[in-house]
Amino acid sequence: MRNGTRQILDSLIERYPPLFVCKNSIESAFNIFSDCYVNNGKLLICGNGGSAADAEHIVGELMKGFMHKRPISNRDRDAIFANLGENAESHYLINHLQSALPAISLVSHSALMTAFNNDVQPDLVFAQQVYGYGRQEDVVVGLSTSGNSKNVVYAMKIAKAFGLKTVALTGQHGGELKEIVDACICVPADSTPIIQEYHLPVYHVLCMMVESEEYGVKT
Repeated sequence: MRNGTRQILDSLIERYPPLFVCKNSIESAFNIFSDCYVNNGKLLICGNGGSAADAEHIVGELMKGFMHKRPISNRDRDAIFANLGENAESHYLINHLQSALPAISLVSHSALMTAFNNDVQPDLVFAQQVYGYGRQEDVVVGLSTSGNSKNVVYAMKIAKAFGLKTVALTGQHGGELKEIVDACICVPADSTPIIQEYHLPVYHVLCMMVESEEYGVKT
């Protein structure tokens, strides 16, 4: 972890001192995310209710520039020129596309989710997507304030069965997720809205840390 990346984590603890108890687990989650992206993997993210909105939010920070500019690679620029020609439109594409840290929200596919919920088994809707999308270089991320949401738990179990790494964000007790994931960030709260208030700065910082490692100033 570079100095600039570590400073991002230290800044979180300064702004939210109760999250000091989560510092090691946040760093563990960061290392899992970083290894995922080094190996050309992606994050598969799930949750229910407010945590579903958080899943969408995380994807929004990863799939485009967040705190750093993310120009596309020289290889991709050359591919655009080679296939589309070097013209005004190609330059427009190159100047406005951004490099992505691949992530998919498993809460977003309404046709699949409603079909699976109606025709098969609602508590396996995330597990089905992990089974369909997942590769060993990927990471499944689950948000659950209780740590016991069955559809999230089943997604993690399928991930483990097929060799994917797993990260959870929960309340302070961690629930069943704490026992089965590779890294569990158990924020120090019992109340659902307060847990979610802590989740937001935690996942913001994780996104910032991963982006800093990939696109920040090399030190």
